Amino acid sequence: MPVIIDMLMPVAGDPYAEMAAETLLPYTQAFADAGLMISPRPWDLGPGDGAAALALFAWGYHHRVAAWQAMLAAWPADRLLLNPPALLGWNTRKTYLSALSADGVPIVPSWFGDADQASVDAAFDAFGVAELVVKPQISGGSYRTTRIARGGSVDLLPQAIIQPLIPAVGDEGELSLIFIGGAFSNAARKVAKPGDFRVQPQFGGVFTPLNPSVEAMAIARHALAALPAAPLYARVDLIRLADGTLALMELEAIEPDLYPDLDPEVPARLATAVGAAVSV
Repeated sequence: MPVIIDMLMPVAGDPYAEMAAETLLPYTQAFADAGLMISPRPWDLGPGDGAAALALFAWGYHHRVAAWQAMLAAWPADRLLLNPPALLGWNTRKTYLSALSADGVPIVPSWFGDADQASVDAAFDAFGVAELVVKPQISGGSYRTTRIARGGSVDLLPQAIIQPLIPAVGDEGELSLIFIGGAFSNAARKVAKPGDFRVQPQFGGVFTPLNPSVEAMAIARHALAALPAAPLYARVDLIRLADGTLALMELEAIEPDLYPDLDPEVPARLATAVGAAVSV
């Protein structure tokens, strides 16, 4: 009999639900081949009856933050959640970048707090750039993310993160390194379309396979080692700063795209790692 794995999915009626179900398909067969059966389950329902649960498709949690945090806090200690609930909770708010920076991980310069005209003006002076990016501390898919030129006005955004716009996003692009089961899996280069700063495909971003450099691998491994718990899966997003060095843009341990469209072996790697975690 296959071992049941609960896959936490968007809540019922969520706009992400249909796309998540389609994206799940290649994982379903790979898990079956590994003796595992995926049981889709809306994340707001908490744990099901499976031997373990994955939050890999818990898309849309940033629209229901209180429910998401409550679900994680109530997760039973004797039920295996991958990644662990404490890590998912820690990774929910982008202030985790400050913790990683304190551990020596190079990050994109970041200011955390309420984004208003005074804080934005101060950020322009502190970062010495012509454009900033402002986004919520809890976000996904460029939700409520705006680009502001020096001298421009800003609407109040509580609990925001303010960062300089990094020109490399439209050139070398973001460099995303995927790790599964503690090992490097695959990587992608994500380049924004001309004139934009968002790399997601819905905004015209282009993804291509990447062979990461030694520098990129070293920073990614440093960031992973600094996490409060070892992840079963994670995506490390890097970008090159104006001084030529790479810095961490984001580390996604909740529901990252692992880019199986760029590397068809990704679902099998994840299934193997999950199987090991549940001793299949």
